[in-house]
Parts: sequence; structure tokens; C-alpha cells
Amino acid sequence: MGMMKEFKEFAMKGNVVDLAVGVIIGAAFGKIVDSVVKDLIMPVVGILFHADFTNLYIPLNSKVSDALSANPDLALDKARELGPVLAWGNFITIVLNFIILAFVIFLMVKAINKMKKKEEDAAPAPAPEPTNEEKLLGEIRDLLKK
Repeated sequence: MGMMKEFKEFAMKGNVVDLAVGVIIGAAFGKIVDSVVKDLIMPVVGILFHADFTNLYIPLNSKVSDALSANPDLALDKARELGPVLAWGNFITIVLNFIILAFVIFLMVKAINKMKKKEEDAAPAPAPEPTNEEKLLGEIRDLLKK
């Protein structure tokens, strides 16, 4: 029973709950960025380079090579069904996705840090209340001055 109580205390700590919320929001945000890259950016890049990056790959066996020779527009999914491929276009898409996601997170952290700094600068911390010893020493000092 002690282990369950300890686990409950651990799971209900603020940091654990904050982490869980962050992971859930991060996963949803990752899907948004993935869509931005796949649906908005990569088509424009494909137009500029006259290629569909998601279907750029190198066949790694003869079965895929033969199918690619017969059908030059063979999609990556179909090629993967036939055998191994080096999907370098898909890799470029995922790297671009990561770079955009990392940059957006960097901007968010930078904005949060800026807001925290403004809060700290706006309201300086009040001086701490003197301890009982300090009060007593102050009274003694004042009595000695008389």
C-alpha cells in the first residue's frame, strides 16, 4: 500500500502534470507543423525544384529498379511494397519539419523568457523582514547610542 501512496504523490506533483500536458500539446503542435511542411511548404519547394520530394528515392534491389524502369512515376509507397528503398526525399521533408518545429519552439521560449524578465524588472523583490536576532541587535545598538 505504501508504494501506491508514493506513486500517487509522485504522479500528482506539479512537474509531472506539467510534463504530461506539455507532451500532449507538443504532439498536437507537431501534427500542425507536419501539416504545414507537408501541405504548404513542400509543394512550393517541389514546384521550385520541379520534383515531388516525398516520392524521391533510390531503389536498393532489382525488383524495385525494374518496376521503376517500367513506371518512372512509381510512388514511394508502392516501391516500398516491392522492396527496400533509400527514401531521401522523405528524409528531407522530415528534416525540414524538425527545423521549423525547433525554430517555432525557440521563438516561444524566447518570448516566455522576455515576459519573465519584464515581470522581474517591473516588481523588485521586497527586502526580507529582519529576523528576531536582527531586531534584538538593533534595539541593543539603539540603547547603547543613548
